[in-house]
Amino acid sequence: MVENKRKKNSRQRGSWTHGWGAKKKHRGAGHRGGRGNAGSGKKGDAKKTKFWEDVNYFGKRGFTSQNQKTTKIKTINLAHLEAMLDSLVAQGKATKQKDMIKINLSELKYNKLLGAGKVNSKFELTVDCASESAVNKVTQAGGKVTVLPKKEKEKASNEA
Repeated sequence: MVENKRKKNSRQRGSWTHGWGAKKKHRGAGHRGGRGNAGSGKKGDAKKTKFWEDVNYFGKRGFTSQNQKTTKIKTINLAHLEAMLDSLVAQGKATKQKDMIKINLSELKYNKLLGAGKVNSKFELTVDCASESAVNKVTQAGGKVTVLPKKEKEKASNEA
């Protein structure tokens, strides 16, 4: 003989909560602090950490064109170059010819020369880009700065 099973809610008659814990629970999104990102404001400490952990949570994301090749500019000041001079000559990255010191800054992964500091040595520098003050200081000290044209820069970056 088939036994008819009673519905669950009829079995829960007489209990206040119908299996949902406290009487106030199971009334929409109120018990969980709202829907979605509700409660994530100034005092919403329970949800803040979830946003901090996910780096990409806020802001726009999406398509970035791969055709735009941007190179990061790595600079070096004349003062820093003077300080590194002895170690560069010892490593063979700079060559000394009489009183002139030849350095190719592109080989050292620097692509811009800046003019901060004093020049005490005569330099013959090859670089992708240089500031006017850097060029002036080197030439006043009796040196020379060779700025590579754009086509040679592209060839050098493709070879490397």
